[in-house]
Amino acid sequence: MSAKIFPVSPAKLEEIIKKYPTPFHIYDEKAIRQNLRRLFHAFAWAPAFREHYAVKAAPNPRLLQILREEGAGADCSSLAELYLADAAGIQGEAIMLTSNDTPADEFQKAIELGAIINLDDISHIEYLEKNAGFPACLSFRYNPGSLIQGNDIIGQPEEAKYGLTYSQLFDAYRLAKEKGVKRFGLHTMVISNELHADSFINTARLMFQLAVEIKEKLGISLEFVNLGGGIGIPYRPEEEEVNLEYVGEGIHQAYQEIIEPAGLGHLAIAMESGRAITGPYGYLVSTVLHEKKTYKDYIGLDSCMANLMRPALYGAYHHIVIAGKESAPCDHTYDITGSLCENNDKFAIDRQLPKIDIGDRLIMFDTGAHGHAMGFNYNGKLRSAELLLKADGNIELIRRAETLDDYFATLRYDGSLMQATK
Repeated sequence: MSAKIFPVSPAKLEEIIKKYPTPFHIYDEKAIRQNLRRLFHAFAWAPAFREHYAVKAAPNPRLLQILREEGAGADCSSLAELYLADAAGIQGEAIMLTSNDTPADEFQKAIELGAIINLDDISHIEYLEKNAGFPACLSFRYNPGSLIQGNDIIGQPEEAKYGLTYSQLFDAYRLAKEKGVKRFGLHTMVISNELHADSFINTARLMFQLAVEIKEKLGISLEFVNLGGGIGIPYRPEEEEVNLEYVGEGIHQAYQEIIEPAGLGHLAIAMESGRAITGPYGYLVSTVLHEKKTYKDYIGLDSCMANLMRPALYGAYHHIVIAGKESAPCDHTYDITGSLCENNDKFAIDRQLPKIDIGDRLIMFDTGAHGHAMGFNYNGKLRSAELLLKADGNIELIRRAETLDDYFATLRYDGSLMQATK
């Protein structure tokens, strides 16, 4: 069982809301720092361990700065994410660009920052050379096909658009070496939000064996193997979190059995965890606006799918508590909804909760990754603020809420019909 406890008292929450109206996402700095330290501790045995935090999970420079202070780098998948990493003080090969269908400007910015570039397709070698030149260290993303099972979120590897096949991978290293690249890494990412610890150990074994093959067949001693992310979090209270210590020790054993006898004992281990680092320590706080009774009992919030898309997109579960009613009996059944003109704009369906009243504060758990990040402006909805619960208990604004002027900004140009809002 995973305890679901909001780190702010109802009284303090009301004080926060007086200054920062709902909805907003709030992140627990102390818990995030402690969680990242736990990951590093699990891989303390490795000759070198790198965590390239997946920026897409929570693209906020203040959060990235906190993670950098704890030793993390950045896994970027777009030009904007490269700029965010740079703004947070993440530099050089602490940055990895892993994109797909990549435009030239992303490669060019990565080169400018001195980042590692992780190519998604063999054809990108020529494109990269022509449009940006090669980085000091080049990596390739391997798609193992049927050798590894994916899941519903990321899909099955054989159906995925990501990565190189086995034969393409060897051709890619050979070609890049011929073109003068001297330093290489290896990458894979085949699963998302996985709670079965052995999945990560099995992936490591596969990748370690591949690293040995690359050395034997091509004479290339890889500098690192990036095992990707995908470590899940217990969204449901009855779920157990992944035992990072077990994962770390299992990968250590595989390293000793496969890597060290092959003379690759210098090989660094890298990961690009996002969800697992910040996910459990973000919360969406909303206010109840309406209750509608028809064929079902609907509770309408001031937040919507624009603030948290996962339930509508994946049918994902996010735990919900009502501030001040944490111990009340869950003896009412509700659909919890937003106001978008889409019937799937629901945070929960037939959820057992305490009696909800207009004005109640609803807290949705585990929104610290792929929460605010996936927000959009459909129906003209504005994206919410992001707050940081600092280690000293104070509150810091780390993203202001969007305004109508923000929303209309791109519609203002010479001859535009839109004027500044009043």
